[in-house]
Amino acid sequence: MLRAGHIVVEDVAKDYMLGEIRIPAIKRVSLTIEKGEFISIMGPSGSGKSTFMNILGCLDRPTSGRYLLDGADVSSLKKDELAEIRSKKIGFVFQGFNLLSRTTALENVELPMLYNGLSASERKGRAASALKTVGLAGREGHHPNQLSGGQQQRVAIARALVNNAPIILADEPTGNLDTKTGVEIMELFVRLNTEASITVILVTHEPDISKFGKREIRFLDGAVVSDGPHTL
Repeated sequence: MLRAGHIVVEDVAKDYMLGEIRIPAIKRVSLTIEKGEFISIMGPSGSGKSTFMNILGCLDRPTSGRYLLDGADVSSLKKDELAEIRSKKIGFVFQGFNLLSRTTALENVELPMLYNGLSASERKGRAASALKTVGLAGREGHHPNQLSGGQQQRVAIARALVNNAPIILADEPTGNLDTKTGVEIMELFVRLNTEASITVILVTHEPDISKFGKREIRFLDGAVVSDGPHTL
């Protein structure tokens, strides 16, 4: 299956209603993210960056505008269609790891494949391979409480990779980690982007983490205020 990961956003806006008051969270954003890019999305709390990420991740729909993923307009798809897009094209990594505590690392990584029609042996094989990719070979049987924070985040990254998704959306992935471990996780994202041509979209408020991206998009008050190559 051909890998992809090309995003086009055209005049996307997102409004929320607070009683009878319309609150604009995103204001007519237009941009393109090429396959294989590593993007950092920066902005203060309330700037719209997380809302924008939810739209990119097909977790929310824009109020207006178009979102094209690999040429297909996903702006108005039904819930089950959006779920299928998420399953096949997008891997998610969150600040809180979101691992099941009573489940082994291998079983946590298997979760996205449970409804793919794969045999148990194929699921285990792919999960083990993903854990090896993130440097956790030999830890397959460990539970989250037996792993460090950095190792738990590596399990979460393996879970994001296991369905061969061409896009990883990472929301503050180093927020619960110490500085050294955070750098190690970011170096892993860089390797996945470079070696596997995975499109990485990173949301962060930390300049030292943002610099790992090759391009930085800054949000303020729901609008993009800057977009260009990351300058060191």
